[in-house]
Amino acid sequence: MEEHLEEQLPRRRKKKRKLRIGRVFITLLLLGTITVAAYCYFQYKQGKAMTAGNEIDPGDFQGDLLDPQDPTTENYLLLGIDNDGSGKYRTDTMMVLSWDQTHGNAKLISFMRDIYAQIPGYQSYKLNTAYYLGGVQTAKETISGMFNIPIHHYAVVDFENFESIMDIMFPKGLEMDVKKEMSEKIGVTLTPGVQKLNGKELLGYARYRADNEGDFGRVNRQQEVISAVKNELFSLSTILQAPKVAGALDNYIQTDLTSKEELTKVVTVLAKRKLDLETLRIPVEDSYSFTSYRHAGSVIEIDLDKNREAIHSFLAAQ
Repeated sequence: MEEHLEEQLPRRRKKKRKLRIGRVFITLLLLGTITVAAYCYFQYKQGKAMTAGNEIDPGDFQGDLLDPQDPTTENYLLLGIDNDGSGKYRTDTMMVLSWDQTHGNAKLISFMRDIYAQIPGYQSYKLNTAYYLGGVQTAKETISGMFNIPIHHYAVVDFENFESIMDIMFPKGLEMDVKKEMSEKIGVTLTPGVQKLNGKELLGYARYRADNEGDFGRVNRQQEVISAVKNELFSLSTILQAPKVAGALDNYIQTDLTSKEELTKVVTVLAKRKLDLETLRIPVEDSYSFTSYRHAGSVIEIDLDKNREAIHSFLAAQ
């Protein structure tokens, strides 16, 4: 009987030791979770504090319903706006980002701001005037109506805020290949070569159009900046900055998404560690001409059917 008890004793001790190791592991896991949560919270608050104020009002927005056959693909209307000095804003940048969250693919369509557009409820005018006339909803209805693109969400950033966002996201600058000297009407002087640009320099690079490429070159450079940002999203330094960036975006970017949804989407992208991005410029080649109207000035007249087909093929391709 005593021998039997002695045989059982070591087994009890071993089981107790395993239980203690399990408690230590769970405790460390909880502490790690609390530490990460605290870090994210304080970084998020710091980002908000760094960007307080300077908000814009894009007006009401009614997004389209998701396709029940493809509910994980969402289209975002991205608008970069610029104050014309009167307190009214025109869109200097107009893009639609289509994000297939299942496959991790993203497609970016850039629209030239001088496209002669059919603006619902108003006289036809340049595309960048739609926001000026009726806010984000009118811009959305103009683009979705002309090009048959459903738009589910939007994000609007004032270019006055773009510099700060880039500086918070990339405190050491973002690497770009500047192919020519640029200085006219952009507030900075850029010299040719691969270099890291700060927020002000990035904005100047993206907005430069004082060459023979004009707005076509500018749209191409805007897409280059977006691609460079995408590529840097998965670096360790950017991942560590993600909560602070989310806090800054909460103040500096107006969107129909809630703060929680914004942060969740940022984390989702970073967690995938890969995001393929393809780009398209509208109008496509051989689908436009230049003309002028008394009420609108110089505009780009486009072949609507050809550009609709180009967009459909671009979005449908996997």
